[in-house]
Parts: sequence; C-alpha cells; structure tokens
Amino acid sequence: MTVELNHTIVPARDPQASARFLAEILGLSVDPPVAHFTPVTLANQVSLDYDRSDDFEPHHYAFMVGEEEFDAALARIRQGGIIHYGDPACQEIGQIYHSKNIAGRRGTYFHDPDGHLMEILTPGGAGS
Repeated sequence: MTVELNHTIVPARDPQASARFLAEILGLSVDPPVAHFTPVTLANQVSLDYDRSDDFEPHHYAFMVGEEEFDAALARIRQGGIIHYGDPACQEIGQIYHSKNIAGRRGTYFHDPDGHLMEILTPGGAGS
C-alpha cells in the first residue's frame, strides 16, 4: 500500500464556524460530526478535522484547485469582504500571485477566523 495523508486536525475556537468558513470558500460541504470533530473532506478524500482548542499556534493550509474553482473561490473571498494577499507575509493586500517557477500557476492567501493562513493555488503547468 502507498502512503497517503488521511486527515489532519485543525485547531479552532469554534470548530463548526471555522469548518463552515472554509467549506463555503472552497465550495464544499461540512461533513456530519465524527465524535468531537467537525470534518471537511477534500476531493482526494483527505479530511480536515476541526477540533475545539483555545490555545494553539496558527498553521498554514494550502489547497490546489482548478482554474474555475480558483476564480469561484476568489469571488467568494471578495464578496465576503475577506482580505486576501499575494504573498505569505500578507503584505500584498488584495493581490493574487503568479508563480515565477510554474507557468500559469496563480494563488492567493487569506486568514480563517482562527488566524490560520489559508492558500488557494492552481496547478499551472502544461495546458495553462
């Protein structure tokens, strides 16, 4: 069997609200609770299991999306008045980035309600 990531725990002050936030941006659904976790399952079946915590360091989560999904997610970010950035240092406000290493790759960063740095990016490359 090959090694695959199955799930990861995402600490959140309000797991349901944070899971809903991300699911709405990505155009996904929040799954039914599993024990005390609020999961959001991605297309590759990896789940982000939101768990209640009041003390944690923010993490970075990056999501590869198709071109159409990127445009739709970016539109939801903008419509929601969510500040997004063209760089991980969060200095290029309202921007998206265009990769210098992978032709056609675009991306942007934004914070979730718990301060986690979320990133959406396109694959770019051939056919871009």
